[in-house]
Amino acid sequence: MSASNEGYYLPEPSHWPIVGSIGIFLMLGGFANFLHGGSWIIMATGFAVVVYMLFGWFGMVINESQNGKYNAQVDMSFRWGMSWFIFSEVMFFAAFFGTLFYARIFSIPWLGGASNNVMTPELLWQGFEAVWPTNGPGNVGGDYEVMGAWGLPAINTLLLLSSGVTVTIAHWGLKEGNRTKLILGLWATVALGAAFLACQVLEYGEAYNHMNLTIESGMYGTTFFMLTGFHGLHVTLGATMLLVITLRAMKGHFTHENHFAFEAVAWYWHFVDVVWLGLFIFVYWLV
Repeated sequence: MSASNEGYYLPEPSHWPIVGSIGIFLMLGGFANFLHGGSWIIMATGFAVVVYMLFGWFGMVINESQNGKYNAQVDMSFRWGMSWFIFSEVMFFAAFFGTLFYARIFSIPWLGGASNNVMTPELLWQGFEAVWPTNGPGNVGGDYEVMGAWGLPAINTLLLLSSGVTVTIAHWGLKEGNRTKLILGLWATVALGAAFLACQVLEYGEAYNHMNLTIESGMYGTTFFMLTGFHGLHVTLGATMLLVITLRAMKGHFTHENHFAFEAVAWYWHFVDVVWLGLFIFVYWLV
């Protein structure tokens, strides 16, 4: 049912939610089975079903939008939905940053005897020095090197900041009706996102192969890979969404008045940029 100017849009009954539920069940159940020595086939099948669902469901929404079935109320619901989604992502990373801050500001100093806990190191870990970064007490994972800020991380910062500029240029092109500017700006953003991921792969290879810095390197290694790894996953998702938007723009989708899908991806990408700045400062620079 199309939405009128006064009414609400009522979607047609859809099979995609149950398809997605089956895919997620197979993927997570298969992953658990794989961890216990089972085959990876069930997990891969579930992943394939989820990808099929995403293509089908998002394709249906795109067709409805292109056919003019949505009104201002639907547009507003999409905006609120994306806003709450990004807020949930903010809370997701806030929990991980909170873990890092708690370890550095409270738990490590307490183990070293700070805040009237003078007997703690004597009772638990004699001789423990409360310094950051640390993989102790216990020297978990063995000796390692700290990942500095002014190598690949600095290059990645430049790449992501540049991608924020290019996606903004693409937005300007869309508002100006300049489709060439729009498409070139989007392709540049996709390329910068891919370059960021390539540099992160190189960084992880350097950490594991030459620095003995792994996810098992105590609190420092755990928080380092937890924060940078989940951010890399978000960059991967964002670059994928940008690629879809780029292909849609090349097909002639989006107008000056109707382009929320573009805006939603741009919001998400700017969020990814801001999170990386926090990572660069607190994980790499202020070590």
